[in-house]
Amino acid sequence: MRFARALLAAVVLSSSPFASAQSAAPPEPKLSAAECEVWARELGFARSVADHDAAAFAGFIAEGAVFGAKRPQPRRGRDAVVAAWSGLVEGKELRLSWYPGMVAIGGEPGIAYSSGPALYEDLTPDTKQRFLIGGFQSIWHRDADGAWRVLFDDGIEPRPASDAEVAAFRAGRREACPRG
Repeated sequence: MRFARALLAAVVLSSSPFASAQSAAPPEPKLSAAECEVWARELGFARSVADHDAAAFAGFIAEGAVFGAKRPQPRRGRDAVVAAWSGLVEGKELRLSWYPGMVAIGGEPGIAYSSGPALYEDLTPDTKQRFLIGGFQSIWHRDADGAWRVLFDDGIEPRPASDAEVAAFRAGRREACPRG
């Protein structure tokens, strides 16, 4: 009986918030060559915003794109998305950075899903909350010219970020795709 109680306690503790941080770490994804293409495109897409390159930014967006896909009034079409994101691309008041944490391609080889964290930095002088953290989800499709472009995009509502979360975001960025 003592053994059964000890086993039960071990199971309960291993699934509790008190379990070790090692068990809480997500497993490293193992991506295919095609998924790594999308990984690289996602990094390039984020770089276009970091570099304030509006032309490059537009090149990552599908002609019929829908951004803010979960919202009642999403932005529809490349031109509307580029116009709506112009302030973010300029980066004068708010700096947005993100990177992929996962990419997946299912049974349709020309459609991919990517997601990961996003960091918002308020550049307003004397701001009280400089950093917010959120996330993104994007659906990419391989266009007629063979390039991957974002077709649907949306984010996770950002919340205030601690210094530790900002540091973890920055440390988590990987340029190299985790190949399988």
